[in-house]
Amino acid sequence: MKKGLLILGAIFASAISFGQEASELHMRVRATGVVPMEDAKIEAIGGNVAVTNNLIPEIDFTYYITKNIAAELILGTSKHEVVAVNTALGNLDLGRVMLLPPTLNVQYHLYPTKNLKPYVGAGINYTIFYDQGQGKGRNAAVTSVDYKNNVGFGFQLGFDYKINDKLYWNVDV
Repeated sequence: MKKGLLILGAIFASAISFGQEASELHMRVRATGVVPMEDAKIEAIGGNVAVTNNLIPEIDFTYYITKNIAAELILGTSKHEVVAVNTALGNLDLGRVMLLPPTLNVQYHLYPTKNLKPYVGAGINYTIFYDQGQGKGRNAAVTSVDYKNNVGFGFQLGFDYKINDKLYWNVDV
């Protein structure tokens, strides 16, 4: 099963102030929505694959190369339920799988005001599948599910809003 991965960053609070200077390394902890985009072949019985979305804790590290340019590494892991839908045998529970989708982005940060710091980023993602679990119910017809690690692209648009010198509000899509 090939997967693309879209990471939707949610709201986070940072423990460190953000990128005023080059050579700074910052860490963020935030909630991230993992929304898999399925691309699968179901041989013999037809149908499509549906994979659940998940909200997970995530950690990322941002290194400021210059005041405006940074590299960000996003790390988190998520659990998903997988179902074959609309097959000749009906809907089939294919089990669960864990995803590890590390993403490396290059960001460009703007500083339009003292407190608002919007940014845009783009990068690469490599999704690793692990810890497969068996489905329940009528899965006697399903003899195997194969997951294929896959490379994808990531894009970001977000902003940091300064609450105080050590705390920021972040929204990132």
